[in-house]
Amino acid sequence: MENSVQSSYLPSPVMPKCPPQHMLQGQRAIVTGAGSGIGRAIALALGQAGADVVVNYVSGTDTAEEVAAQIRTGGVRALAIRADVSDESQVQDMFRKTIEAFGSVDIVVNNAGLQQDAAFENLTLAQWNKVIGVNLTGQFLCSREAVREFKRRGVIPQVSCAAGKILCISSVHEVIPWAGHVNYAASKGGVMLMMKSLAQEVAPYRIRVNSICPGAIRTPINMEAWGTKEAYEELLKLIPYKRIGEADEIGRAAVWLASDYADYVHGISLFVDGGMTLYPGFETGG
Repeated sequence: MENSVQSSYLPSPVMPKCPPQHMLQGQRAIVTGAGSGIGRAIALALGQAGADVVVNYVSGTDTAEEVAAQIRTGGVRALAIRADVSDESQVQDMFRKTIEAFGSVDIVVNNAGLQQDAAFENLTLAQWNKVIGVNLTGQFLCSREAVREFKRRGVIPQVSCAAGKILCISSVHEVIPWAGHVNYAASKGGVMLMMKSLAQEVAPYRIRVNSICPGAIRTPINMEAWGTKEAYEELLKLIPYKRIGEADEIGRAAVWLASDYADYVHGISLFVDGGMTLYPGFETGG
């Protein structure tokens, strides 16, 4: 039976006193696109914090299985599940398998994403639809299944103050325009308002929804932006903090946002970008 809307008065939740390595003890998470890069770092960080983790992937079975095996070395459960997040039936099947294996799900991290770049006049409908399908529709489909499960189960106080947590992995390009990447920027702008609108809708059910917006992060997908000394120096012109970010830093942010330490944090875009959204082109006055 669907969990009813909470009373307008509720006592403040008891905050956890557990050490960081146990912040998510007993919780169950799905991380999409977790075979490599930021998704891999988030999945590993959630496992290190005590969560059981589903490592979702669409290609690279061996790599995803390796991530799951690494998570299991910490004494928690992990399994790799293949699913294309832009396909409704595959997303539903992934949630069914997760609930069969773990009993429920408490944390969903919408990380799966891709780029298919082109000058606007050369951008094909197929490229547009593919990026929107994975980056935006995929987050919608996974978030919808998460909300259904969270509302069905409700709050279990010994597990978490919240009925469930959704983390949308967005980008600095939800606010920074990006010429030559119109489909990608449009998808991330959509993620931002989807996240905020969903957060507004489900807050009374004690379901928390937030975004993490990475800036330039050292991952294989963007190696051309940092792989040479010349490229790295050019990249630093866009980063006031004068270094590239590391995927582990996104993982640590995800653990905190998913934990009860962040129980009053809701509907925000957390920029982890070394100040990229401070528009460094204007740091000398423009």
